[in-house]
Amino acid sequence: MIKLVVTDLDGTLLPTGTEISPENIEAAKKAVEAGVTVTIATGRMYRAALPVAKNLGVDAPIITYNGALIRTVSGKTLYSSYLAPELIREVLEFVEAQGWYIQTYSEDKLYYPEKCVYSDRYEAAQLVQGEAVGWQGLKERTEEVTKLLCVTDSGDETEARIAILRERFGDRLAIVRSNANYAEIVNKGVSKGEGLKKLAELLGVTIPETMALGDAENDLSILKEAGLSVAMGNAVPAVKELCDVETGTCEENGWAQAVDEYVLKGR
Repeated sequence: MIKLVVTDLDGTLLPTGTEISPENIEAAKKAVEAGVTVTIATGRMYRAALPVAKNLGVDAPIITYNGALIRTVSGKTLYSSYLAPELIREVLEFVEAQGWYIQTYSEDKLYYPEKCVYSDRYEAAQLVQGEAVGWQGLKERTEEVTKLLCVTDSGDETEARIAILRERFGDRLAIVRSNANYAEIVNKGVSKGEGLKKLAELLGVTIPETMALGDAENDLSILKEAGLSVAMGNAVPAVKELCDVETGTCEENGWAQAVDEYVLKGR
């Protein structure tokens, strides 16, 4: 019997922003009333994920920054994995030399070299505001940095940059694609899957009692770890191949369909 549901956000629970459909909210509410813990695991910043958690009615710890930070809704940090300052500066210098866009997250604040189309798109999609601080400013803001994010124009460009970054830093960092335009850089060993294991342990839930839902490559680790893995109808092929079951698309409220079928049915 499922006791813990952990869900991705973008492309899984909601298309963008923080607005969750009434159908998904109702399904989450029914699951909680049935004694199930419902929470989120996302690549988003904690402060960008928090409004979604509140809209969903989540009161459990949430996994953010792709597993680099687990923090309660009230703000208590339960786990963190921050990047080493010297390694941050090394990556920034390399990316600057390539002429790529990158943004950083220090102490749950968003920073980028200069305001541009990439920062504008990100802020609009995540409903957060960042600050342009220049390349030197990025290199100086290395406290509590959970991840770095390269934003590109296409999936092919993202894959090409990931390959280059892995060749240069793959022995020291994990570089994953979270959607077509995002290449995320975190510490080795950091993943949503590890976040799920840590959270289940904190809550006293066994892995077979967990269910995870996702759509993108950065969800693979959590889907591999979960007792029951659910691919969204809009998921990338690698996710669909891995998962135990497939539900409807994000736009079709496939999330609610999955909760009704695999969590609430027969309870």
